[in-house]
Amino acid sequence: MIGAKFGKTSTIRFGLFLSSLLLGFTFVSPLHAEVKLKPSTTSSGYLALLLVNESPFPGESGWVSETDTKDTMLSILWVCDNRISNIPSGYRQSQVAATTTNNIIDVITVGGEKGQCDGFYRDANGTPRTVPRIQKRVDYLTKIANQGSPGKFARLLNYAQGLANAYNSGGITQAELFARVTQIQQIPVTGRAYSWMTNSDTYSPGGNFVRIPDSKQGKLGGNRFFTLRKLDE
Repeated sequence: MIGAKFGKTSTIRFGLFLSSLLLGFTFVSPLHAEVKLKPSTTSSGYLALLLVNESPFPGESGWVSETDTKDTMLSILWVCDNRISNIPSGYRQSQVAATTTNNIIDVITVGGEKGQCDGFYRDANGTPRTVPRIQKRVDYLTKIANQGSPGKFARLLNYAQGLANAYNSGGITQAELFARVTQIQQIPVTGRAYSWMTNSDTYSPGGNFVRIPDSKQGKLGGNRFFTLRKLDE
């Protein structure tokens, strides 16, 4: 009987395999990213689209870090929810959100394609839609995220979908960055953010909205966040 013959490399591989059996574990191939956002026809999928669309990814304008982009997503979600659940004393919801509703999709789509959230709207049948460029970008980001092992793209997309899922299941669990802001340049403010826009001195929602400065983390992901002037009670 001719015995099995192992070269040096084969002997090492056999030894490693035998050791793994004796130690009770086996080697596995490296992990591959698997990102799949929910369909935009679902409430959580549509909300995730907004969070991704308004936040920068590596290589894009406004990108600072993974933490900064996650804070951007969370703050945008808080703005939308604040327009429903945290209307300050002296204000009406219609003044803050341009609508009266308890549905976050209404907050996002009010005003049509060029309304409160650019590119997000309801069609003639009332179905939430987005302009093509939004889904095209998200598809591109998802394609990058699913190449190789999990990285920043995968973590950010999964974070956005996780925030949306949690919101639709019961609300926001993470604290809002601006909840305790009470004064800005001698102006009493309500705290919490109620608007965001591209960070530029030329952009402002006007009215009683007050720009949150960099010193209070008001600049996130290339966006500027705004709170409201506190009204006399």
